[in-house]
Amino acid sequence: MRVQVQGGDRSTGGNGCPELAIARSRCPAAGAPESAGTGLGVSRLDPSSIVVIGASAGGVGALQALVPQLDRSLPTAWCAVLHVDAHRSEMPGLLTRAGGMPAVHVESGQRLRTGCFYLAPPDLHFMVEDSHAVLSRGPRENWTRPAIDPLFRSAAAAFGPRCIGVVLTGNLGDGAAGLLAIKQANGVAVVQDPREAEFSAMPRSALRHVAVDHCVRLAAMPALLNGLVQSTADLRRPARVLGEGHA
Repeated sequence: MRVQVQGGDRSTGGNGCPELAIARSRCPAAGAPESAGTGLGVSRLDPSSIVVIGASAGGVGALQALVPQLDRSLPTAWCAVLHVDAHRSEMPGLLTRAGGMPAVHVESGQRLRTGCFYLAPPDLHFMVEDSHAVLSRGPRENWTRPAIDPLFRSAAAAFGPRCIGVVLTGNLGDGAAGLLAIKQANGVAVVQDPREAEFSAMPRSALRHVAVDHCVRLAAMPALLNGLVQSTADLRRPARVLGEGHA
């Protein structure tokens, strides 16, 4: 059963932004018709893999540099958690204006599609279940909500070897445990080179606890991620429901 967020509609800012209106039309909301916002067949919108990105301090600039260079035509779901706590966030508008692909705050129950960049909204954990978004106001993890680890763990469970996890700049150690879960599911672990990260603690924590596959500078990351997504294109088994096969 999919978790639903209580407390009514949440405004997360940018409601007057024309770019966001376009972004929302291209990233169908929860409950919208499966083919909403596109003339393509539904099957072409279903992601065959997922890329999950975590960032904290310094993450606004890092995402603004990274996202415009990601290939929106690839058959993957692009998802991210930026530590914003309960504060109003304008990140979807900033990233949409930066170009590349439309960015939105994900909604609970929203079906993840290719060609969109999904961000955790303020004060809610973002998880993935059967290619749908699940939002939860559960306990803070690593002293924050939204936290990176819940997204990483759930993506690993749902997509297995078709999951690519990325830890960017930030303080403390959020993302390390989730990146380990991705590796244990035979996914791919990517970390920003801590020597160039604006805040190096999160990348260094991931490197200490996880045998990462790639540690690269931010400038090299778009080409790496685009190539990794292409390499998973032949792993097209259906996404597994979170918790399926577990006691």
